[in-house]
Amino acid sequence: MADTMKKITRSKQDWQAQLDAEQYRVTREAGTEAPFSGEYCDHTEEGYYLCVCCEHPLFGSGSKYHSGCGWPSFHGELDTAEVVQRPDTSHGMHRIELLCPACDAHLGHIFPDGPPPTGQRYCINSASLKFADDISHKK
Repeated sequence: MADTMKKITRSKQDWQAQLDAEQYRVTREAGTEAPFSGEYCDHTEEGYYLCVCCEHPLFGSGSKYHSGCGWPSFHGELDTAEVVQRPDTSHGMHRIELLCPACDAHLGHIFPDGPPPTGQRYCINSASLKFADDISHKK
């Protein structure tokens, strides 16, 4: 994480007041939304996907693709995103969890079955995202 990025921390009550129940369950309790249920699964507008908790810019529409997995998929993150990866052995699986570097929100998981140029599939919950057509005002 960049030295200038300050970690955002809030109480459970503050997160619950800010987020709806599904956003809280996914981002703060590492939940997963049902496949094909999220608002950004088939979203095709040009712009940026931000963390729903803190608005940290994470992905651009240019890296979004239809993987058919039921969740928004990206082949890469923004150069400035610095998405955190950590091992996840929950549910008897070996996966890599993705977290927002600014607030530790659970975003989803990364898999090595994506398209070129990275070969990666960032499988992200819509409930962890907020869409913006412009991020010029963001850090």
